[in-house]
Amino acid sequence: MVLTCLYPSLPDPMRIYIAGHNGMVGGAILRRLRAEGQDDLIVADRDALDLTDQTAVRRFFARERPELVILAAAKVGGILANDTYPAQFIYENLMIQANVIHQAFAAGVSRLLQLGSSCIYPRDAAQPLTENCLLQGPLEPTNEPYAIAKIAGIKLCESYNRQYGTDYRSVMPTNLYGPGDNFHSKNSHVLPGLIARFHEATEKGAEEVQIWGSGMPRREFLHVDDMAAAALFVLNLDRHTYEAETQPMLSHINVGTGTDISIRDLAEVVAEITGFDGQIICDTTKPDGAPRKLMDTTRLTRLGWTAAIPLREGIVSTYDWYRSQLISGQDLRHR
Repeated sequence: MVLTCLYPSLPDPMRIYIAGHNGMVGGAILRRLRAEGQDDLIVADRDALDLTDQTAVRRFFARERPELVILAAAKVGGILANDTYPAQFIYENLMIQANVIHQAFAAGVSRLLQLGSSCIYPRDAAQPLTENCLLQGPLEPTNEPYAIAKIAGIKLCESYNRQYGTDYRSVMPTNLYGPGDNFHSKNSHVLPGLIARFHEATEKGAEEVQIWGSGMPRREFLHVDDMAAAALFVLNLDRHTYEAETQPMLSHINVGTGTDISIRDLAEVVAEITGFDGQIICDTTKPDGAPRKLMDTTRLTRLGWTAAIPLREGIVSTYDWYRSQLISGQDLRHR
């Protein structure tokens, strides 16, 4: 993919700022852009740029003058992290989005893509989750602050588009996993958490592994490399095509696989891949979260994109990456 194909109305070369390039999703997007020959890419580590600092973000945009922004930066975590740090989750995500989106506008950036989360949808919404069910019911309590922040990001993009004619797009991915994920023993999402837990149990010869909740909730999982491909696919759409699919609010597009799996069955798959042959125990004293979160990907499929990496294949490659990091001395379980 070349810049003149991505953005025929904008000058070549184009400066692209990837916010959150050290995260799992931002890193995957950065790798894909580089593989496709993009070399005028702007990145900044957290130590160099605090995205919650309005003044710092304003100065950064004034200095770097990006032409396109991909907003993949966010404070993320699993059920325990969301439930333990609700103030941090809502504050940091609101500030990151408000600062990046507004300062992009102030710096004259007409194109922007921001990444959200499937947790924006009501807890009890009909499955699969369509884009139109946004704000149609109460959110899942365990991650409500994070969800509200991500909804605000969608509405920021909508509002700038409506008032200023910008082309700010939002994609809502399902549960993501892959290289660069957070494998923290307490704060990770379910899939990397299971990989780390079963790997450790196999190493120690443990007889059982506990998983949170009843094991009954169903979740959908998308490999981060597929997410990067989908993000650039959405950016590659001409404006008329994108707006035709997101009317009437010029809102957002779901990204997923269209299939889900129970947490119990997922644990069985991870156990087999990691070589664990002990007993799996469901700890029903722990919360389940939403009973099901399956994305309706009709819009994206109609536009011509579908996921390419099967779940088991993706877990195997992620586990291989995880083990390679441990072998190289990176302890990803407690970071």
